[in-house]
Amino acid sequence: MEAMANEDMFKQSMSEEEYDDLATPPNAEVPKDHVLWSAIDSALREVYDPEIPVNIFELGLIYKIDVSKQENSDQYDIYVEMTLTSPACPVAQEMPGMVQNALFPLDGVADVDVDIIWDPPWDPSMMAETAKLQLNMFG
Repeated sequence: MEAMANEDMFKQSMSEEEYDDLATPPNAEVPKDHVLWSAIDSALREVYDPEIPVNIFELGLIYKIDVSKQENSDQYDIYVEMTLTSPACPVAQEMPGMVQNALFPLDGVADVDVDIIWDPPWDPSMMAETAKLQLNMFG
């Protein structure tokens, strides 16, 4: 509850563009100029690791997203490369399905593939600044 109050205060202290920059993990390779990016971004920010009160995107678990147009169609395929905070993560088996379930309903999406990778291993430096704020991890 306190983290949400801090986040709201933080949002109100700057422009939306400044906040978006701080809410994007430093190493995420995402198609920000793609027509579907806004919807993808919003959908991923609704997916949470059940043990951590920060969405998986700001947590830095999403390493790469590719969006490709299907031939002779208005539909797109989405490929997500992500990791988990630990190989022993209790939701390791469910997380790819959680990401697929968030992205499949988006208009224009035909297929979603999610791969869990372990290299590079996740560490807290991969989190967005907003995630660090929510988790009281500064520095």
